[in-house]
Amino acid sequence: MPNLEHPAYPAATLHQLESLVPCRESQVSMLLSIFGERQQFSFPSIFIYGHTSSGKTYVMQTLLKTLKLPHVLVNCVEYFTSRLLFEEILMQLQSYSSETQQTSHVPCDNFNDFVRLFKQAIASQELQDQTVYIVLDRAEQLREMEANILPAFLRLQELTDRNVTVILLTEIVWELFRPSTGCFEPLVFYFPDYSIAHLQKILSQNHPSEYSADFYAAYINILLGVFYMVCRDLKELQHLAVLNFSKYCEPVVRGEAKERDTHKLWKNIEPHLKKAMQTVYLREISSSQWERLQHDSGESGQLKGLSAHTHVELPYYSKFLLIAAYLASYNPARTDKRFFLKHHGKIRKNNSMKKHEKTSSHLVGPKPFPLDRLLAILYSIVDNRVAPTANIFSQITSLVTLQLLSMVGHNDQLDGPRYKCTVSLDFIRGVAR
Repeated sequence: MPNLEHPAYPAATLHQLESLVPCRESQVSMLLSIFGERQQFSFPSIFIYGHTSSGKTYVMQTLLKTLKLPHVLVNCVEYFTSRLLFEEILMQLQSYSSETQQTSHVPCDNFNDFVRLFKQAIASQELQDQTVYIVLDRAEQLREMEANILPAFLRLQELTDRNVTVILLTEIVWELFRPSTGCFEPLVFYFPDYSIAHLQKILSQNHPSEYSADFYAAYINILLGVFYMVCRDLKELQHLAVLNFSKYCEPVVRGEAKERDTHKLWKNIEPHLKKAMQTVYLREISSSQWERLQHDSGESGQLKGLSAHTHVELPYYSKFLLIAAYLASYNPARTDKRFFLKHHGKIRKNNSMKKHEKTSSHLVGPKPFPLDRLLAILYSIVDNRVAPTANIFSQITSLVTLQLLSMVGHNDQLDGPRYKCTVSLDFIRGVAR
């Protein structure tokens, strides 16, 4: 007996819809009650919000396609101006029921033209007797367009005098949308995050055919136990599940363990998952590179991405600038003469110098330094003579842009800019090699 029930749609279609949107049955049931039947007028505008990867776009797209409701779905990031947005909506609407999918481009510069052309498209496609749904994904981009775009879309049903519902999908709350001058209030609807039980159910549906469902469910349970505290993104968890499953199956493939030997399987994959924690959300390496890495390097393998700080590709003098900046940040200015001059003479240590040397500079953190000190250290550590050209100063700016250096204070200081090195000792050792 399906949970979704609606007199306007066949039970088989609703059962298929329920199987396609697991753990979102209550949200789909609420949307069905709001939509009503095809010919009924729905609410003029619906505002749906929730965190990333909570199923907003997928549920809406699956719902409209499965029930075969006339709709247009546009990503506002891709169509980032009002003209592009209007023209894409009209193009999709014109090609909705045509088999060739080839429609003529109709320019649309403002909302008045859009309303007129929208009425013509509705009439040409014979959609007057049913609700047309316009879904605007990543709707927060509407705030960057003209001031009249968002209020006009919210009351498009009134402006066109047609049966149309505009659905806004976003990750931020309605209070950050509402214009200061006021507008038509949409029906606000919230999509909650997936719980760990929901993620377990959804991820377990994709089990390989050669393994049992219980075996794959146990693997998903181990994966969520490691990653759930740092990652709730369903797409990222699906990627991690596919990426690491072959390592989990190794003892079973080699005949060293059975599918029910959870303890042995956990011991085998535990160090592998610790390494995988370094790549959550980063996508530094592809799936094939990750598999090749684990076969080549074994347990002692290290990630070759930027997060492991194994190397960094920088121009020749930028590397020396970064090394000089690190030396300037972690060495006191009074030691420059001793470290970087060949004939510095004898330096006597007083009590204050001995007191400062007892504290490690790495525990205190990087200290700011002026530009002239950075260049002086650079000239002393580079073998050949370096001219203070614009190329050197532009590379300093590039290091600040890459966040390897940070500028301290303001640019309008009379004594020149001051910088601070932000990289670690391991990172600078890799550059120095």
